Amino acid sequence: MPHKKNLSFWSSLRFRLLAGTLAWVLLTIIVAGWGLDSLFKQHMMQQVRAELTLHFNQLLSFVAVDANGKVSVPHALSDARFDQPLSGLYWQIDQLDEQGQAETTGLLRSRSLWDNVLPTAGIGNTSAALQEFIITDADGSVLNAVGRIIQPEEESSLPLRLVVAINHDIVALPAERFRNMLILALTVLAVGLMVAVTTQVILGLRPFGRLRKSLADVHEGKTLHIEGDFPAELEPLVNDFNQVLDVNAKVIERARTQAGNLAHAVKTPLAILSNAAAKEQSSFSALVKEQVAMAQRQVNYHLARARAAAAMQASSSRTPVKKSLEALIRVMQRLYAERNLDISLHLQEDNCTFRGEEQDFQEMLGNLLDNACKWASHAVSITVVSTQNEIVITVDDDGEGLPETQQDLIFQRGIRVDEKKPGTGLGLDIVRDLTDLYQGTVMTATSSLGGLRVVLRLPAAN
Repeated sequence: MPHKKNLSFWSSLRFRLLAGTLAWVLLTIIVAGWGLDSLFKQHMMQQVRAELTLHFNQLLSFVAVDANGKVSVPHALSDARFDQPLSGLYWQIDQLDEQGQAETTGLLRSRSLWDNVLPTAGIGNTSAALQEFIITDADGSVLNAVGRIIQPEEESSLPLRLVVAINHDIVALPAERFRNMLILALTVLAVGLMVAVTTQVILGLRPFGRLRKSLADVHEGKTLHIEGDFPAELEPLVNDFNQVLDVNAKVIERARTQAGNLAHAVKTPLAILSNAAAKEQSSFSALVKEQVAMAQRQVNYHLARARAAAAMQASSSRTPVKKSLEALIRVMQRLYAERNLDISLHLQEDNCTFRGEEQDFQEMLGNLLDNACKWASHAVSITVVSTQNEIVITVDDDGEGLPETQQDLIFQRGIRVDEKKPGTGLGLDIVRDLTDLYQGTVMTATSSLGGLRVVLRLPAAN
């Protein structure tokens, strides 16, 4: 049973809504987080490029070359970090030879480089565009840099390479802090959205659970209609269900009424014919009595089936087992009063209930008890055991019993194992048909009392 419940959850509308919505929420948050992180990184890199370009232009404007070709930077750059040792922001000027090779690396450099020199070999070009590149210093630190080779106006001056660099950690650390804050914020948002979605789905589908419970109550006979307050979207469906139940109940009631009318209409003429034939002693009267008895059997048989089929359509009836059995026992005691039979009833629970019509229950048990009383010598025992879904009724008698080869014959239509006892041969056949209609079972065995045992299994009302 737990495996079935799990399967039903995985294929349920609730799981599909939750899975689809949560997957979409997570995908949206992941894409949004990646996009925001990428945009912040791009923004930081643009800021760094703009800052380096500004410092490079300022350095370029401050570079001075005298008549002797001596290079100097007479003014300090505006950013104080250039004067702080190992601050992470540096500038450097290299002097190149006529072939563009470094003649003096670190000819001039910012105070922030202290005793270090930026490895700028092979970097720079003579075009007007500023070149961006990444270098690694002697300590292994990664630097983002911009630089360009310039040619001073003095004819005797050699080319110069100007480079401005910033430690990559200055860019990476804010980006990492932003990413951590972004992950935390998006995680909180994701958890909040998942809780909200789960709550919304559960609350939104709760009316369907109440509708299912109401339908189960109707099926088990606890109520005749679907009851409760439902959302406006479900009200038309509930109203249609209730209308169908009302129409079904009216049809069943009409069918029962017609069946009763038919029984009275047919049985009265048959009784008159039977009484008239009984007064005559001829072959014709014998033929009439035989045909009347056959017609009575057919009427009783088909009326019982029609009534049972109609009752099964309205699966909302509940019949207390103890009360019905006690009433049947009183009837049998009066019917077989001259035999002084001991009819005992043993119930495991007093409140067990049959899920079906009381008339059908009395029809089945009445025929079983009548058959047991016919064949019993002194005693008939009725035992009732109930479970959550089933009622097991065992009827034992202390009569002669039947061989196992003949026990199943008693449920066949019109067959009488012993012609000495009165009857039509239809009672136990009706029991079998009614049991089948209620999806129950009936079987025979040898009783511990010495006679026949009949075990009847019927659905229980929870």
